[in-house]
Amino acid sequence: MKYAQRRQGAFIALAKASIVEETVEYNGVVKLRNHDEMLEEAARRGPKVVAIAVAQYREAVLAAREALDRGFARCILVGDEAAIRKSAGDAGISLDGLEVLHEPDPALAAKKVMLLAREGRAHVVMKGQVSSDTFLKAALDRESGIRAGDFLSHVGVFEVPGFDRLIMITDGGVNIAPTLEQKQIIVQHGIDVARALGVVPPRVALVAATEKVMPAYQATVEAAALAKMAERGIIRGGFVDGPLGLDNAILPKAAKIKGIGGEVAGRADVLVAPDISAANLMAKAVTYFAGGVMAGIIVGARVPIVLGSRSDPHRTRLVSMALGVLLA
Repeated sequence: MKYAQRRQGAFIALAKASIVEETVEYNGVVKLRNHDEMLEEAARRGPKVVAIAVAQYREAVLAAREALDRGFARCILVGDEAAIRKSAGDAGISLDGLEVLHEPDPALAAKKVMLLAREGRAHVVMKGQVSSDTFLKAALDRESGIRAGDFLSHVGVFEVPGFDRLIMITDGGVNIAPTLEQKQIIVQHGIDVARALGVVPPRVALVAATEKVMPAYQATVEAAALAKMAERGIIRGGFVDGPLGLDNAILPKAAKIKGIGGEVAGRADVLVAPDISAANLMAKAVTYFAGGVMAGIIVGARVPIVLGSRSDPHRTRLVSMALGVLLA
C-alpha cells in the first residue's frame, strides 16, 4: 500500500502538469457516456464517407441506410451489385443516396475500399461479408493499402449496464502478445480514442491479475514501466496507472479497500490488458455476463477501420460505424 501511495503522489503531480495544457482544445467537447450519445455526436460531426467491402448482405445494407438517415455517414457499397440490390429489396429499403460500386471478387472489393480511402474519397473503411484476413491484408498492402506506420490496434468501446461512462478495452483483436514498445502505442491509441469521445483526460488502467509489481510476473513489470512513461510525458494526454486489478481499476470501493489512491484507481475509462487473450476474454465477459454492447474500431491506419464480426447484430455494426466517423 505504501508503495502504491508513493508512486501515485509523484505521478499525479507530474501528470497533471502535462495534461492541463492539452485539455484546452477539447473545451467544447461534451463527454459521451453511452452509444446513443455517440450516434447523436456522429450526426453532429458528420456526414463522413464510409466504404464497405463486400456489402451484399442484409445487415451491411441496413446499417448503411440507417447511417445515412441519421445523417452521420454516406456509404459506398462495394461488392456484387446485383446481390446488393437484392439484399436491399429483400429488406424493403431504398438505396437512394447510397453509392454502389460493382466488384464481385471479395479480395478486389477489399482493395477497392482501401484505394477509395487513399484517394480521399472515403473517411472510414468497413468490413462486410469478407474474411478479416482478406480485409486486413488489403489494408496493410504497402502499395494500395492504408498503412500509416507498421502498428495497428483494436479498441472496443463498451456501454455497460450500471456504469455512468463508456468503458474502453484494448487490445482484444489485433496484437497477440505485444512487446513493451507496442504496449506503449496501444495505450496511446486508447487515450486518443477516449479523447475523441470527449473523455478528457481519460483514466487508463493497466490491468493484471494483481496490483503488485512482481519481477516474476512480466505483465506487472511492464505495467509499472508504462505508468512511468506517462509520468515522464512519453505517453501523453491521459492519466495512466498500473498494475491494477480489474476490480480496483473500475470500482471505487475496491480501490479504497486496498488503499490504492490516485486519479485512475476505481475510475478507469480505458482498460489495457497484458495480451490479446486477456483483453478478448474481458470483452466477451462484459458482453455475455454483464450485457455490455461494444462498438469496435482499429486505429493506427490512415483512416479508422471497422472490423466487426459478420455475426454482429445491427446495433453493434451501426455504433461501430459511428465510432469510425467520430475518429475520422
